[in-house]
Amino acid sequence: MMESKKRILVVDDEESIRRNLRIYLEDEGFEVSGAESGERALEMLTEKTFDAAIVDMRLPGMDGNSFIERAHELDPQLGFLVFTGSVGYQLPKQLAGTGMGESRVFMKPQSDLTPLVKELTGLLEEGKRGGEKT
Repeated sequence: MMESKKRILVVDDEESIRRNLRIYLEDEGFEVSGAESGERALEMLTEKTFDAAIVDMRLPGMDGNSFIERAHELDPQLGFLVFTGSVGYQLPKQLAGTGMGESRVFMKPQSDLTPLVKELTGLLEEGKRGGEKT
C-alpha cells in the first residue's frame, strides 16, 4: 500500500512566500495548499483534511494566533508551525493546548528551510493525525 502524501496548508498573505514554500515542500514530497488569510484557511479546513499548517502571524483580518485557536477547535489533530516576520513574536500561553512550542516558531526570512522541514517532519511523525484520511 502506498502511503499518501502529507497535506500541508500554508497560511500567508504574501503570495511569493506561499509559492516558495509550496515549491520547496512539494520537492520534499508534501501535498501543499495555500490560503491568503485565516478566514480562507478555516474555509479550506472544512473542505479538506490537512496534516499540518504553516501559519504567518500578521494576516489581514484574523491574525495567526486566532487562526491557530479556531483551527485547533475545528480539527484537534492538526499540527502547527509559525512562520513569521514579527521579530518580537512570543508564543501566547493560550496556544499551549494546541501542541505548539518554541521549537515550532520560525522567523522570516529563512535562507535555509531545512530546519523548518525537519520540525514539520517531526510534528507529523508524532502521529497526531493517525492514519485516517478524507
